[in-house]
Amino acid sequence: MPLTRLEIVNAKPRSKPAKLFDGRGLYLEIAPSGGRWWRFKYRFAGKEKRISLGIYPDVGLKDARERLDTARKLVAAGIDPAEQRKAAKIVAATAASDNTFEPIAREWFKLNERKWVASHSTKIIERLERDVFLWIGGRQIADVTAPGLLSVLRRIESRGANDTAHRALQDCGRIFRYAIATSRADNDISVILRGALAPVLESHYASIREPQSVGALVRAISAYQGSFVTQCALRLASLTFVRPGELRKAEWREVNLTTAEWRMPRDRMKMRHPHIVPLARQTLAALRELEPLTGDGRYLFPSERTRDRPMSDNTVNAALRRLGYSKEEMTCHGFRGMASTLLNEQGWNSDVIERQLAHSEQNKIRAAYNFAEYLPERRRLMQGWADHLDALGRAWDVIRAGSGRAA
Repeated sequence: MPLTRLEIVNAKPRSKPAKLFDGRGLYLEIAPSGGRWWRFKYRFAGKEKRISLGIYPDVGLKDARERLDTARKLVAAGIDPAEQRKAAKIVAATAASDNTFEPIAREWFKLNERKWVASHSTKIIERLERDVFLWIGGRQIADVTAPGLLSVLRRIESRGANDTAHRALQDCGRIFRYAIATSRADNDISVILRGALAPVLESHYASIREPQSVGALVRAISAYQGSFVTQCALRLASLTFVRPGELRKAEWREVNLTTAEWRMPRDRMKMRHPHIVPLARQTLAALRELEPLTGDGRYLFPSERTRDRPMSDNTVNAALRRLGYSKEEMTCHGFRGMASTLLNEQGWNSDVIERQLAHSEQNKIRAAYNFAEYLPERRRLMQGWADHLDALGRAWDVIRAGSGRAA
């Protein structure tokens, strides 16, 4: 006979578990402690099995029978309800895990990593691992709130790293937008936080830009008493004004002394586009002096410890300190600002200067195909720049000599 609600209410716990059968495999199990569970007993693949259909009274008699119908339909279709339930739990757990912030962020990072140079991608993932994942990495991305993200960024600010906080916010914004695109989030909460962080005071790499001081620097490099390879790195930094990482990782296979070109592949460029550096006569002379020393290896400027790696990223800056220039006066990156300032003051076409500096091109398609843009003008610019440095160095000689006679 089917169970009635009255029978269930009047049933009392016993010293051993008791069962009240409703039919078709459904029964209510009453524990000695008073707990009551709906069970479904069935046979699958020749074995007797049981699953729970809920706890009474949260699941009433009517609901239990509806759940029974669903389970029996699965059995009839050749599906084990117990295994189906386990699979559903695994799917739910996996979905929940995949929707947490860190896995989505790593997925976004892996997708975009190829667009960046190694140093840039390393900074991004290290910033996320150090400053973001620890606090919100395990949270469902849809549950991350603007105040919650702001508290993460405030921790970064508290150690005086305002620029890092702003960059972390930018990274998180890109991750939220990726999550929206992949249907795992509805909002980019980073937008709400614009203006919530302390502003980053604009700073420029220390650079000498006054012509007379530039002349003194040229003379100082010529008189450098350290490693000749390091001196050549200083000379090329001034003559080519490429980024420090592009300079120290320069490879001989990229340099063609016959065509007077240094062609850097896209994977070594910050903006991930190939770049051409026309080589002035003075630059070619420096490279020909360097070639007997390092030309049989991979790098123009190998490490002093092993020729299999490029020189340290601090070598040129250390050489500038040895010449007497503090980090507040001049840096390796400062050669770029020095060249940009003086070339613009001389009246060179600003578009030509920007292209030679390999600055970001807003139109990415144009940037990808026009890396040789203005090349004839750039050849003239690079030769003009090398001649100008020579002239400034000689002018400084004259000024110094004149000062000596006056003394």
